[in-house]
Amino acid sequence: MNKLLWMHCLVRAIETGSFSAVARELGIGQPNVSRHIASLEQTLGTRLLNRSTRQLVPTPDGQRYYALAKQALDVIQQAESEARGQHNPHGLLRVACPSALATEKLVDALPEFLTRYPDVEVELKMGDGYVDLIAEGVDLAIRGGVLKDSALRARRVGTSERICVASRAYLDKHGTPQRVEDLLHHECLIYTLLAGDVRGWPLDNGEVQVSGRLRLNSLEAIRRAALAGLGIAYLPAWMVAQHLRSGELAAVLGASTTRMSPLNAVYSADRLLPQRATVFIDFIAALLARTPGLDGRSLLRSPDS
Repeated sequence: MNKLLWMHCLVRAIETGSFSAVARELGIGQPNVSRHIASLEQTLGTRLLNRSTRQLVPTPDGQRYYALAKQALDVIQQAESEARGQHNPHGLLRVACPSALATEKLVDALPEFLTRYPDVEVELKMGDGYVDLIAEGVDLAIRGGVLKDSALRARRVGTSERICVASRAYLDKHGTPQRVEDLLHHECLIYTLLAGDVRGWPLDNGEVQVSGRLRLNSLEAIRRAALAGLGIAYLPAWMVAQHLRSGELAAVLGASTTRMSPLNAVYSADRLLPQRATVFIDFIAALLARTPGLDGRSLLRSPDS
């Protein structure tokens, strides 16, 4: 019985979505991969994968087992690398990241990271919803706000400024709010994934209630709606920097209403953070430190804003 081989087959089958890919990687033939995973399921007394002709989908038990098995294999690989004097990061890194940040900042920077660390693979899980790191087998997630989950640890990688913006067309038609209380009488674009009360915007001088007929679960969609003149948006400053410079959008209520919020790389407190995750966090921190709107300085007070 080689349970480590069985575990490795399962982990890579879930990561690649293919028995054939695992067979090619290990050089053992597809039927053997299938038998190893079946043996593991029989030993554990539970189904780990749902198989079809098109895809492999982990069951809830399989997803939980995958997360722990991946951690165990990482520890073994690290021990072997240390014993051999090999210190290069390696393996698959699974990262959850907000969609807008991933598509506009991270993806363009990944070639540099992958060139620097040729033995690391990256799987980027993009989305604005909450991700359970343990249940979904994610190594780390990029999240905004103060960490409240004691099962996680966080390292700050940037500081995101949020500001209120609207198009010139909207302001010309509806007027420009002069006080934060005026927002209640404007069409505000509601972000449904905002933590807490989605109608309560946590501005720098306190939370203010807003109203609006359009509710969206994507910050990119909020930005597009603002550019289309559909209302006032409360967005990360880095997302609208070029639109402020071009005049397509205007800051509303000035810098006194901006909100600075930490942007963290979070990971499980109970798991060993693999070296590939550590160097990725360093890379992201350096990237965001040179990104206006994420570097801790107010974009509205910047001379080029």
